Amino acid sequence: MSVLRRIARRVQGADQGDPLDVAQERRVRAVLALGGVPQADLPDGVQQVRLRLLERAAKGQEAPRDVSAWAAVVASNLAMDWHRARRRQERLGERLASLRQHEHPSGEDTSVLSLAVAQGLDDLPDAQRQVVVLRFFADLPVASIARELGVPEGTVKSRLHTAVRALRARLHEDEVV
Repeated sequence: MSVLRRIARRVQGADQGDPLDVAQERRVRAVLALGGVPQADLPDGVQQVRLRLLERAAKGQEAPRDVSAWAAVVASNLAMDWHRARRRQERLGERLASLRQHEHPSGEDTSVLSLAVAQGLDDLPDAQRQVVVLRFFADLPVASIARELGVPEGTVKSRLHTAVRALRARLHEDEVV
């Protein structure tokens, strides 16, 4: 039994089952599909509708007068949210691609450097690789890294110093830089 169904039974009482009956679930799937949500994402969309219905019950709100209509509206809103998120991701990807082109006009140079850095990171001990990724790729400050890892700031700085020195040596050795 899924987690949502267990919660539904707790919230609605053990004698009731799924908050959406079979016909309502089919309608939700149809609304999501017609809204352009890919087939692979339909089960997640249906679960989101169930979750919102359960959240209403958990907050003590009355059940919608027409659960089927309410679920269809929620599904339609989810489909719009899905499209907005996809467009946002596409715009972000375009911006990142344009930044990369401006920073590194030669794609071949970038590929060689990226490959060399990736190989260099693979060769680092786990603790050093972790701080390099958190500092330079996730752009976290040293204090945040230390706090999240539960180590002193000096340890983070030492690991960074050692890792950067090893990466620099590797890139010079491979004649990438």
